[in-house]
Amino acid sequence: MMKLLIQIVLWIIIAFLGWKLYQSINGPVEFNKEKEIRYAKVIKNLKDIQASELAYKDIVGKFTGDFDTLIAFIDTAQYAITQRRDTSYADVEKNKAYGISEGYYIVETLVDTLGFVAVKDSLFRGSDRYKTMRKVPVKNVDAEFELDAGTLVRNGTSYSVFEARVSKDVVLHDLDKDLLIQEKQVQSVDGVNGPYIQVGSMTDINTSGNWPKFYDSSRE
Repeated sequence: MMKLLIQIVLWIIIAFLGWKLYQSINGPVEFNKEKEIRYAKVIKNLKDIQASELAYKDIVGKFTGDFDTLIAFIDTAQYAITQRRDTSYADVEKNKAYGISEGYYIVETLVDTLGFVAVKDSLFRGSDRYKTMRKVPVKNVDAEFELDAGTLVRNGTSYSVFEARVSKDVVLHDLDKDLLIQEKQVQSVDGVNGPYIQVGSMTDINTSGNWPKFYDSSRE
């Protein structure tokens, strides 16, 4: 009887150790698989925010740190469709000074406005997903991206900057905590570096994201 009991205990220990070994191998694989799915969704929204901010600066002249302002802009703003052309005419004063009828010309570049196109049609092609781009698109997470904008001065010149970000703690909140700690410390050309997934910077003149290039294959 004692021998049978020992055998049962040994089998339980073997099963437990086998399960721990499986978890040590499979755990990181499943973590990375789920991480990549969530990151792709988050980065898609961040790229929409990035495109919207760049359009806002192009028309308004600076970035905004307010989602309501940014979304209202996308709803109403228009790009001007322009055409540049060069024209020239005789410099009458100079020609008189030199006693000639013509010879010196003034060349000017004229910009003609041909029409207008809605920013939302140009960026989002009929989709209204920009209205929810502020939301972190992770199941069971009710959070918004942090958005900020301001001015940096470099060598006496002021630059408008913005930053949109979300903590990896939010995106990966329900996954293995030890693997999450490791993920927040990533510094690699193939990874999303640091504790945040972000685009832009409040401390540098940079409008890019901190994710690897393979996430940029499409913004659709």
